[in-house]
Amino acid sequence: MAKGPVLIDLDTEEPAADVAQAPPVPDFEPPQGQAMQAAARLAARKPSVLSRWFWGLSLAVISAVVSVAAWDFATSLLLRSPILGWVVTGLIGALVLVALIIALRELAAIGRLSRVDGMRRAADAALAESDLAQARAVTNRLIAFYKGREETRWGRDRLAERIGEQFDASTLLTLAEDELLAPLDASASREVEAAARQVATVTALVPLALADVVTALAASLRMIRRVAEIYGGRAGFLGSWRLTRAVFVHLVATGAVAVGDDLLEPILGGSVLSKLSRRFGEGLVNGALSARVGVAAMEVCRPLPFSDRHKPSTRGMIKRALSGLFSKT
Repeated sequence: MAKGPVLIDLDTEEPAADVAQAPPVPDFEPPQGQAMQAAARLAARKPSVLSRWFWGLSLAVISAVVSVAAWDFATSLLLRSPILGWVVTGLIGALVLVALIIALRELAAIGRLSRVDGMRRAADAALAESDLAQARAVTNRLIAFYKGREETRWGRDRLAERIGEQFDASTLLTLAEDELLAPLDASASREVEAAARQVATVTALVPLALADVVTALAASLRMIRRVAEIYGGRAGFLGSWRLTRAVFVHLVATGAVAVGDDLLEPILGGSVLSKLSRRFGEGLVNGALSARVGVAAMEVCRPLPFSDRHKPSTRGMIKRALSGLFSKT
């Protein structure tokens, strides 16, 4: 066998490929958090007048049909078997009573949310006008609002002792935050971080269609309900949905569901979206957007507006919630 270099003749009939004519490499499309954005649009969407009339009339017709059918059934059963008829009548009466109790609880929950909103508006007005008298009135309302909460007892007592020592509206409301609301803020932050981790994990690991959207919406509903309960605005079903819609409307209106590299920079640093797989990137983005929803829920459900010193950092909350899910790149 001959030793030495091997020469390969090139076919000179075909021209060499021109690199300049090669198609461009498609740009990397970063994950956009489609699940959370879809959940936000779904929750924030305002029903049309026609749809409200449709569901209202449908509910009225169904209620009338069910009521008449139940009445006819009970009266006919009384004629055939009086004892059994009275038993069924008693059951129907108990059902109606339970329904009334649920309706009253829903009304009470909506009223409690209105009280929280009223205190926040009064505190905003006191701060804007530097009105010490109004700030003291808000503080007294706040103490009375948390009177039945045993975990706030120490803070209420401290606040009641020092309320007369403050001669500035801003200082008094900041004291109320320090003594009474700071522990509640910590509990609400933990709920937000837990919801963000859940959404991020499900989005990253479950490839089923619409599963991430359903999980994001369900986790957000539960998170907002828990945040409202922590701050004392226990909401029923209707109150929770109204509160959720208010939070998402605020997020959509302010563009807080927008996504950028800075959203996840606190977790991994640098241009992180270009270093992640598509699915894990979606998980992190959805989790980060969930944290943003949680911060907005805290602002909506809190009976006092956040001062600069107590305002939660969205970046810090995202870092605490998601930095443990995936190792740093």
